Amino acid sequence: MASLNVGPLGEYIREQRRNAQYSLRQLAEAAGVSNPYLSQIERGLRKPSAEILQQIAKALRISAETLYVQAGILEERRGEGLELRASILADPLINERQKQALLAVYDAFLKENAAGRPSGAGPARAAAADPATKADGAADGVEGPAGGVGVSTDEHRGKAP
Repeated sequence: MASLNVGPLGEYIREQRRNAQYSLRQLAEAAGVSNPYLSQIERGLRKPSAEILQQIAKALRISAETLYVQAGILEERRGEGLELRASILADPLINERQKQALLAVYDAFLKENAAGRPSGAGPARAAAADPATKADGAADGVEGPAGGVGVSTDEHRGKAP
């Protein structure tokens, strides 16, 4: 049988379970998985899906993202999109292939945005420098009240100003 290298994940789950003072059986019941399956996860014999990891995290009252990082599903980052990634991975309405496709598109956008901004400019600076990202329609170039740039209501109705 090929090694799945999920030992550290299982050890981490076991440690968290013991810290929460749960028996294996209690955690399995709280997480909605079978006792033997949870035992196999803890011993590194099974690789749980993102959905199962989310159920285990919820039962242990810990962050699902932490388990995703331990499982190698997510790279440890400084908060860059972890909540979005976790939400995608935990969504029961899409399959694993679709989840990976969404994550790949998201990563491509992050790389594109990182390549397009000067070094040291964070996401907020890059958004401020890009007029297309302004929510108030500043890209239209129509001066609004108090000298600010806004959108003319006549333009939205298709009439010339």
